[in-house]
Amino acid sequence: MAVEQHRPVLQITGFQNSGKTTLAEKLIRAFSDMGWSTGTIKHHGHGGKPDSLEDKDSGRHLAAGASAAFVEGGGMLHIQSPGAGWTLERLIDAQALFDPDIILVEGYKKAGYPKVVMIRTKADMEQLKDSEQVLCFISWDKNLTEEKTPVFFIEDTPKYMEFIINQMRDAL
Repeated sequence: MAVEQHRPVLQITGFQNSGKTTLAEKLIRAFSDMGWSTGTIKHHGHGGKPDSLEDKDSGRHLAAGASAAFVEGGGMLHIQSPGAGWTLERLIDAQALFDPDIILVEGYKKAGYPKVVMIRTKADMEQLKDSEQVLCFISWDKNLTEEKTPVFFIEDTPKYMEFIINQMRDAL
């Protein structure tokens, strides 16, 4: 956890189709069951802009020059802002408005927050083993190991969930 943070941040990183979103869903459910609220930030790493509401009134507001457009309805809030400077740090600051207990970040491999790294192959492990602040690796390959950091097999859900939850409990 960064010193300036008011709540713990946990990253889930790995290459495409490694299970990041599935793990995020499991963690969000587990944290919720424990009474912890979770804010999430997802890096749209597939190129281009995320889906938006360009054909709606909020899109028209943005086209007219609004710096941000908020759409609320039925208790749901959708935020769009085309402005430059949406760094991970600014997104984490924005999450504070919603007062989560934990902020879960999917992606942003190079950011310096505690992270769980999803590994599919030995090549993934070689490329990602030097990531900063790795709490653990979750691997699709039973034979992958790492000397300094715990490695869990993807099918050992209870083991890695307990490990991650305990890490986050200690950070709260």
